[in-house]
Amino acid sequence: MKRLISLDNPYVVPVFITGILLVGHLSFGILESLPKTLLAIAVAIAVELILGRLLLRKWLHPASAYITGISVGILVRSPAFWPFALCSAISIMSKYVLRLRGRHLWNPSNFGICAMLFLAGDQVASLSIQWGNYLWPMLVIWALGSLIIWRLGRFHITGTYVAAFLVYAAMRSAMAGTPLLSEVAPITGPMYQLFVFFMITDPKTTVRSRRGQVAVAFAVATMEMVLRLNQVVYAPYYALFIVGPSALLLEMWLDARRLRNIPASAT
Repeated sequence: MKRLISLDNPYVVPVFITGILLVGHLSFGILESLPKTLLAIAVAIAVELILGRLLLRKWLHPASAYITGISVGILVRSPAFWPFALCSAISIMSKYVLRLRGRHLWNPSNFGICAMLFLAGDQVASLSIQWGNYLWPMLVIWALGSLIIWRLGRFHITGTYVAAFLVYAAMRSAMAGTPLLSEVAPITGPMYQLFVFFMITDPKTTVRSRRGQVAVAFAVATMEMVLRLNQVVYAPYYALFIVGPSALLLEMWLDARRLRNIPASAT
């Protein structure tokens, strides 16, 4: 079981994210449309394969691009087809353009969605559906997602963020005089499931140390709280967009500083 659910298995996350799509769509109709989602997936895979071949001289495994494409297909809302294709293309290209010391700084789907919301906000929105009274689909997805993330050794990231979100939800409820359940409700939806299980746990765009990962997850929740208090609609996306790359840049700076302080004789 442990070998089956590991970071070395490229099919674990794609299968799980497909499960979120199927459960969410069959029980609540979360997709804008199946053709738009398929377009997002196809463009993401095509751009990944082309750029990988041109820039890295090899054919890349499409699992990562599939995750990006299906995330775009689930999260983007638009009456037109082109935002789905463009969001997928921007997401994948960000991995190759916005790089420093061999690492891309933003989670691809998070970057693409933020870019589309900022540049084409009149044409693009994001999924905001909660499960409502459909409790069982939510419980199944959260239980399975928690098991997978735990097996991948990244549950501390998800757990920290969720705990901080609940605490901040209680604070917002007390400050604004709103019902607690209305503040907690967003985290029950498919958008947050993708966010907490895939975006903030992305191995390629998280810092290395376990303590640092916990600190970054807490910082993302804190930034989201600040943005929510300022009536920012898509607070979680923007919070990760700001905090995630900042943490990576800080880690790179500290690494470079340590290397400069190592005596030449020690190297």
